[in-house]
Amino acid sequence: MALADSWHLRSRSLQCSVTGREFEADELFYTAIFPDPESEAFERRDFSEEAWLARGEDTEPPFSFWRSVFKPRQVEEKVEITDKHDPETLLKRLVEEDEEHTENVRYILAVMLERKKILVETDAQQTPTGLLRIYEHRKDGDVYIVKDPQIPLSEVDKVQDEVHALLMPKPVVVMEEVVESPEEEPTPEDADEEGEVAKAEETVEEESEAEESEEEDDEDNKDN
Repeated sequence: MALADSWHLRSRSLQCSVTGREFEADELFYTAIFPDPESEAFERRDFSEEAWLARGEDTEPPFSFWRSVFKPRQVEEKVEITDKHDPETLLKRLVEEDEEHTENVRYILAVMLERKKILVETDAQQTPTGLLRIYEHRKDGDVYIVKDPQIPLSEVDKVQDEVHALLMPKPVVVMEEVVESPEEEPTPEDADEEGEVAKAEETVEEESEAEESEEEDDEDNKDN
């Protein structure tokens, strides 16, 4: 079964996956990642120290595991409004989408969050498809499995520029609606003016016809 090269696993459980006992504050416990037999994914399980040490040699071997100190969730913690351009939110989205062309960006984002003390690398596992690095969120315990693409030094700047472009909000282009001006209805003054122009044209035509008629009469008189 081929597993995805990156994955986002939800936050830590509040109780042991074996005994069902709830964890206590500052208790040592184990987190283990297992291949999910029903899908091309990973499954997370949290164990109390007693349950983990009681596992026999014939039990399912984990893909990765590490020990942590359990910290209760703060019930009165203020809900933070996340920005879609925030590095953590962007990493979560890209990992869940798991598009091959974002592989380099995902890794750079994970490294950025590690340097900001938001993520901590708990393990690294070599697989047939490459090196997978496992990060845990220091605050909520979310786990991110990110492939290390081994980016050449010559391409690091290019990838960083791509990351910065994704983190920068795109400018909103406001389309101005073009409103056509309605045709103005002629005013009485305009109508009078048009009438006068028409009359003037008729007068010019009549005068022109009259002049032509007089010229014809003069020519007839000369012939006689």
